[in-house]
Amino acid sequence: MSIGTKKVMGNTKVFDDLVDFLKQKRENVTFIDIIRLAEIAAQSLQSFFETFDATVYRELREIAGYIDSMRDQIGALQANEIKNSRIPQAGQELGAIVKATETATNTIMECAEAVMAADASDPAAYKAMVDEKMLMIFEACSFQDITGQRIAKVVETLQHIEERVSRFANVMKAKDFDGFLTDTERERAERRERLLLHGPQLDGEGADQSTIDKLIDQGGAQADIDKLFA
Repeated sequence: MSIGTKKVMGNTKVFDDLVDFLKQKRENVTFIDIIRLAEIAAQSLQSFFETFDATVYRELREIAGYIDSMRDQIGALQANEIKNSRIPQAGQELGAIVKATETATNTIMECAEAVMAADASDPAAYKAMVDEKMLMIFEACSFQDITGQRIAKVVETLQHIEERVSRFANVMKAKDFDGFLTDTERERAERRERLLLHGPQLDGEGADQSTIDKLIDQGGAQADIDKLFA
């Protein structure tokens, strides 16, 4: 039993004694008795409010400490830096990757088409043209090195965000929210499920080629189809 609880119970007993005293004396209560009872009641109430104030003060201190801790953790999260710097930079890196990949792909396809359509009746001229196109293809493939560096920057940004968010969630003892945060998020998830928009699968995931071949084959079993889209 806490000290505050004991004091409250003690105050209750004091008031009970006062009530019993008044019931016993009834009409014989003197002015002096009233003064003494008022003093006793005042002292008892003073003790009660002192205990109450201490309890409220302690709880307010705990709340203030929690708010200070949360403020520090929000600052450590670096939300503004993530929003205004890291995410835009990651978006620019991904845009550059797409552009470089598209340019290299177009160059390689144009060179391959030129080689396939070239006239090989003049071996020397044909060899010179093929050598030139092969050199262009090798140069176009060099985009992979820069692309790898750009992807590494994006991965670093994702790891940075993951570390900050995970640390904040652990300190705040946050629990995952059930369901979807917005209607748009829910609609997208339902659309992906309905249209089987799972995107490219990683190695070892999704359907293998033999299962797909069975689906293409008219004799493919329904069980295989169900397995593919399970």
